[in-house]
Amino acid sequence: MLKGISPLISPELLKILAEMGHGDEIIFSDAHYPAKSLNANVIRLDGVKISKLLSGVLPLFVLDQYVKDPLVMMAAVEGDVLDPKVEDNYLKNIQETNPKVNSIQRIDRFAFYERSKRAYAVVVTGETAKYGNILLKKGVTPIE
Repeated sequence: MLKGISPLISPELLKILAEMGHGDEIIFSDAHYPAKSLNANVIRLDGVKISKLLSGVLPLFVLDQYVKDPLVMMAAVEGDVLDPKVEDNYLKNIQETNPKVNSIQRIDRFAFYERSKRAYAVVVTGETAKYGNILLKKGVTPIE
């Protein structure tokens, strides 16, 4: 275990986060997501909720400040209804370290799948919220 790093972050996930460069994307998916069908680089964090993972990862991970939407979620399929509490909960955790982020872009299910194919990695979590998947685009880490 390392000081200052959430115990939710496995050594494999820490390695992936360190390898990612500016503009690379990572998906935190729900437990039902077809990750292996879309991306060869899949990490499993069964039992971990995405809101908790966001709180653990975002102190280590800068969101891309050069794009309009560094956060993307899947839009509801026609006839389905989104639970606004899911996005609100994610934003609350994201804003702990990124107070200027005030929205998450929603894209069509199949467009989200296409982004997953190009993502650096997909992290399959224990999240059970419908449409609970979120994409994060990594930014440039400032040198202090």
